[in-house]
Amino acid sequence: MTKAILSIIFIGASIMIFSLYVRPTYDQVQDNRLAVARFDEALAKTREIQELKSSLLSRYNLFAGNNLERLQKMLPDHVDNVRLVLDMDGIASKYNIRIQNVVVQNTTDGRTDQNSTVLNGGAAENRPYRSLNLQFEVIATYDDFVLLMRDLETSLRIVDLTSLSVRPRNDITGAGIAGPVYSFGVSLRTYWLP
Repeated sequence: MTKAILSIIFIGASIMIFSLYVRPTYDQVQDNRLAVARFDEALAKTREIQELKSSLLSRYNLFAGNNLERLQKMLPDHVDNVRLVLDMDGIASKYNIRIQNVVVQNTTDGRTDQNSTVLNGGAAENRPYRSLNLQFEVIATYDDFVLLMRDLETSLRIVDLTSLSVRPRNDITGAGIAGPVYSFGVSLRTYWLP
C-alpha cells in the first residue's frame, strides 16, 4: 500500500513539475527559436542591402569627378533660382546682353498648364522630376539672340523653350549696334530632381 501511495505521490509530483516548469520553459524555448529565425531573416536582408549598396557605390565611383559635376549641372537634385538666373545671365553676358524682368515660377504642385507638353507617357502625377518655369526679357539684335539661344541649347542644363515673343525696338539706336534691335520675351522650363 505504501508503494501505491508513493507511486501516486511521485506521479503527481512529476505532473506538477511538468506543468509548472517543463512546459513553460519549452514554450519559451520555442518562442526564442522563432525570434532567432526572424533575426536571421533580418540579418540576411541586411546583408543583401549591404551588397546592393556596395555594388551601387562601385558603379557610382566609376564616374569621373568631372562627369558627376556635369551630371549634377544637367539635372540637379535641388532647385536654386538664383544660381539658375546667374547662369543664364552669364551666358547672355558673352554677347553683351542683359537679362531683364526675370520671373521664376515653381510648377511642383502637379498641375500642368495648357501649353505644356506631356512627358513620361502622360503620367504627370508620377513624374520622377519637377519643373521650373523661367521667364525673362532680353534686348538684342537678332544675330546676338540666335547666338544666345544656341548657347542655351548646348549648355549642360536641360531647358525647354516654352514660348517666345518678339517686338521691334525702334527707340534704341547707337553706334555699337549693328542692325535692328528687338525685345525678346523668353519663357523656359528647366527640370530638377526632388
